[in-house]
Amino acid sequence: MIAVAPPSFRRERALIKRGVWPVAGCDEAGRGPLAGPVVAAAVVLDPKRIPKGIDDSKRLTPERREELFEEICLTASFAVAFASTARIDRDNILRASLWALARAVHALPEMPKHVFVDGRDPLDIPCDCDAVIGGDGLVVSIAAASIIAKVTRDRLMCALAQDCPGYGFESHKGYSVPEHLEALDRLGPTVHHRRFFAPVVTAREKHQPTIIEGGPLAIETQLSVEIATPA
Repeated sequence: MIAVAPPSFRRERALIKRGVWPVAGCDEAGRGPLAGPVVAAAVVLDPKRIPKGIDDSKRLTPERREELFEEICLTASFAVAFASTARIDRDNILRASLWALARAVHALPEMPKHVFVDGRDPLDIPCDCDAVIGGDGLVVSIAAASIIAKVTRDRLMCALAQDCPGYGFESHKGYSVPEHLEALDRLGPTVHHRRFFAPVVTAREKHQPTIIEGGPLAIETQLSVEIATPA
């Protein structure tokens, strides 16, 4: 097995040496699922208090993600933004994701001077922005944002599972796994499903007009941004 090097603070440190600060990392969770919002996070790590073990959220166990989530919350400044299913349906998944990422940056306590974002597309924000392909495995600030976004979204999907029993949101988090596809075929889509994703279209055509209504946890077109800073 080839060892994979963890993400580093090298790019952020080079900017700090040039007097560029704050430097943020951005990432999102939830582009691929059939249900639920996209959750984006922006994180500014404290160079003197970077939690050990930060990595691409996909490389971490759920338990380790939860531990690092708490450590990042205690030592960094961060913001989270949501792109609802309504926005995804209206704008498409890429535009909705970029909107949420930019919104998370704007929600930080202080606008960064430079942002690193995972992926190919720089953000429309009033500061320098570098898009880094595979950035959650290369840039530790992006990796930290991936953890914040992933844990936040997983918790939200567990809450939606209580609102919509029978779909298994608590286990698959809305992704297109056999359990989810079977539930969609059997029960039809909820308001939390993305209307124009192919399996949802198929299920909606089968079940219309008896589409299940969402409960009090239904995501609004624009969710409020959650901001947290260390005490």
